[in-house]
Amino acid sequence: MLVTVEGEKAIAIRGDPDHPNTAGVLCTKVSRYLERTYHPERLLHPMRRTGPKGSGQFERISWDQALTTIADRLQAEAARDPRAILPYSYAGTMGVVQGESMATRFFNRIGASKLDRTICASAGSVGYRYTIGAKIGTDTEQFENAKLIVIWGGNPVASNLHFWMRAQEAKRRGAVLVAIDPHRSLTAEKCQHHIALLPGTDSALALGMMHVLIRDDLLDHDYIARYTLGFEQLKQRAAEWHPDRVAQVCGIPVDQVELLAQLYGKTAQQGEPVAIRLNYGVQRCHGGGMAVRNVTCLPALVGAWRHAAGGVLLSSGDSFPKQQALLERPDIMPVDPARPARTINMSTIGDDLLRPGSEAFGPQISTVIVYNANPVAVAPQSAKVAEGFAREDLFTVVLEHFKTDTADYADILLPATTQLEHVDVHATYGHLYIVANNAAIAPLGESKPNSEIFRLLAARMGYTDPCFADTDDDLAAQAFDPNSDTAPGYDWSRVKQAGWIKLTMPPAPFAQGGFPTPSGKCEFYSETMQHDGLDPLPAYIPPYESAASAPDLAAEYPLAMISPPQRNFLNTSFVNVKSLRDTEGEPHLEIHPIDAGVRGIHHGDLVRAFNQRGAMQFKARVTDAARQGLVVAPSIWWKKLAPDQKNANELTNQRLTDMGRAPTFYDVLVNVEKANTAAASPD
Repeated sequence: MLVTVEGEKAIAIRGDPDHPNTAGVLCTKVSRYLERTYHPERLLHPMRRTGPKGSGQFERISWDQALTTIADRLQAEAARDPRAILPYSYAGTMGVVQGESMATRFFNRIGASKLDRTICASAGSVGYRYTIGAKIGTDTEQFENAKLIVIWGGNPVASNLHFWMRAQEAKRRGAVLVAIDPHRSLTAEKCQHHIALLPGTDSALALGMMHVLIRDDLLDHDYIARYTLGFEQLKQRAAEWHPDRVAQVCGIPVDQVELLAQLYGKTAQQGEPVAIRLNYGVQRCHGGGMAVRNVTCLPALVGAWRHAAGGVLLSSGDSFPKQQALLERPDIMPVDPARPARTINMSTIGDDLLRPGSEAFGPQISTVIVYNANPVAVAPQSAKVAEGFAREDLFTVVLEHFKTDTADYADILLPATTQLEHVDVHATYGHLYIVANNAAIAPLGESKPNSEIFRLLAARMGYTDPCFADTDDDLAAQAFDPNSDTAPGYDWSRVKQAGWIKLTMPPAPFAQGGFPTPSGKCEFYSETMQHDGLDPLPAYIPPYESAASAPDLAAEYPLAMISPPQRNFLNTSFVNVKSLRDTEGEPHLEIHPIDAGVRGIHHGDLVRAFNQRGAMQFKARVTDAARQGLVVAPSIWWKKLAPDQKNANELTNQRLTDMGRAPTFYDVLVNVEKANTAAASPD
């Protein structure tokens, strides 16, 4: 993006028309980034809590006071057991430098607990890697040349505008677009076909496609023979998944199973590119990793990888030769056999903050430093998360731009820089460009980049390791391997000047096999999965919360619930930008007319969605965009900005996926009733 600066102030922001992927266009959210940067409630000074935890009451202090307070606490904790200290972070402004570089060096040097950063995409990443070896896929820029695009588990109109531009161009050229999504999203409305399956049943649909492709011989036998492993075993497994069975499991008409498989197989047999844009909604259920694995098998069956515009894309992240060890420096972590390293899963933080110390668990978490994250709003089962952060004996530091739901629980609140105020370099997961983030303006107020805050803390702790002297430009220079095949000769100074460079990738990465799996082939049968205690073949793993898995629970809470992203929010970023929040209105719940009718619910009614974990109030939107048996709660609202001070994560759970230890945000059963007849919320 291009930022226009007048004097010392940024006055305009726009997409860069010269960037091939962005093509001069910004999404609705980012186009309002100046409103976020210059927001009147922006944090500009260090703060210390003065009221009860969660009250959001603070007083201004100096950086010297803040750093001294934090360092004194960390030194005392480290002397007792450094594993009681926990970093909590995720993507933030999405860069390598302001993410896990200087910060991770700092926590490694202390010997703090590690954080298992799984909250977004780790289930699918594991399933994808088991199958084709790495997160490598179809170049986004090639999708416009496909003749069939299956958009599986995503809503790019709202969340991936630049891919959607390519998909629209393909459609103008005669391509067929298919959306697979329980919800008739903005994207699904614009596709020729929409398959509204039940949440968590995607793996069954993929197995049904395999059954039809094999039954009707819509296969590329040469590609299968040369470049795949385990076809005969897969054939036996797929034979179990007759379209009638698939239709029953997925809750869709059987002719949709047949249609999808026929479209996919016949288009490929005609020598045309068929492409799947697989996204993160698929993997947020119990069997989410297996679902991604199953879908990722499909291109090899029909030889879709032969074409630059064929194949599948979940993420291009492994195309980037990131030098993670150089950035994070795990070698400086102290080794103490009496205190083995501990890892806390970020998706179970609610339970873990409330867990006492024990021999099995290790010390109770006593200090949390939060940056690039807002767990009180984002982590599942948020009532427990808030309860954990409310512990009076828990010392919490938050690096933030605003007083978020999590910031309200901080003991020390530190002002961080926004995208426009710091240096960074970005790998990406939706295209193939390394992107420079050059600071457009000086930090506002007393805000500092994350990297600088952790440098200052390291100095206060007395750490003199040379790595803590690295500047942000030094870190950006270390980010990628200049000896790699994909970024040969990587030179930060050149990238910083040019703005971006595209990776050197073959146009069709697996046209002649060469998969980065143990066998070098697309693995329908995976010995690695068997070694890891998983089914080595594609399988169906039902949701935790479904009539099949938990009939008694389903009888009490008969509606599945998903909470996909609001168009104008990015997780909880941008929720406090008034122009965007005004567009969204207030939290709403989409419910099918039949489900609404049996509950006496009308459009616009205040309703209460509830389950065994909690409850939240919404305005009802009665619409067949939500399939029968499903309610849709677009998210993620700041709790403090919702009328009842809650968001959809009151209802989600902390159970993890089949692989990748990821959250199951879309594996949720609820019931719904009119709010004026509601009983008290369950404990």
